[in-house]
Parts: sequence; C-alpha cells; structure tokens
Amino acid sequence: MSKIPRPHGHHVLTPSSVTAETAAVISFIEQAFAGKVVDRYDGPEGIIHHAELLVGDSVVMLGHLPPNDAPRPAQLTVYMDDADEVASAYKRAVKAGAETIDQPSTKPWGYHSACVSDVGGNRWTICAIVEALNHDEIDQRMRALSEA
Repeated sequence: MSKIPRPHGHHVLTPSSVTAETAAVISFIEQAFAGKVVDRYDGPEGIIHHAELLVGDSVVMLGHLPPNDAPRPAQLTVYMDDADEVASAYKRAVKAGAETIDQPSTKPWGYHSACVSDVGGNRWTICAIVEALNHDEIDQRMRALSEA
C-alpha cells in the first residue's frame, strides 16, 4: 500500500487556529505575511468552516468557532531572511491591525525578532537568525541576562 503524500505546504506539524474572527485573521495573514488562500470552505451566513493559507512554504489552517466552544488561538513563528525583513513584516502586521507585544530587537539567542497579536488572539513571532550561536553561547548569554 503506497503512502498518500501530504498536500503542498503541509508539514509534519501544521499550525491551525479556531477563532470567531476567521475572516479578519485571513485578511491579516494576507496583508502582513503575503499569505495566499489555497483552500476554503464557506458555510451559510458568511461562516468560514475551514481555510488554508500558504505563507512562504507552509500552510496555516483556520476555522470558524462553533457555538458553545472556546477559541483556540495559535502561537506562530514566521522566519524571515534578515532583520530588515523582520522590520518590514512587523510594520505590515501593525498596519493590518496587530497589537505590538514586542518591538523588533536582537535577542541574546541570536534572533532579531518582533511579536504581535492579531484580532483572533493569535500570537505571531516574526524573526530572522542574525547570529549563529551554539547552545553554550546562548546559555552563557541567558545566564548573564538573568544576573543583570
């Protein structure tokens, strides 16, 4: 029996989110991260039962919040090529309605990153690796940070 491959953009771990603001989150992903809707199933009264957006080489799945259910927002990381791209994506995210959690800055672990939250409560870390550090170097920096 042959294995059926995953759809394009679906990795071993594929993130998803269920919110009452599915359409707004789709719009946010399109504006902030150039996401493209690759699959979508609409229900009555404008309900989006399921949607998939391709962001870079990865799919994010979104769904409508069923009645009497709790939102299940996600925490997502989007890798950029460099610090300038982080800054640009951060600005687009804020323009698209995101709330700032952490402005772009270089972290002790060698990432330049920013963090925002979208209207659906999803948290997005936008980052680029700007220093190639090993575990010991990161550990030393983290200890120095906690001692300060």
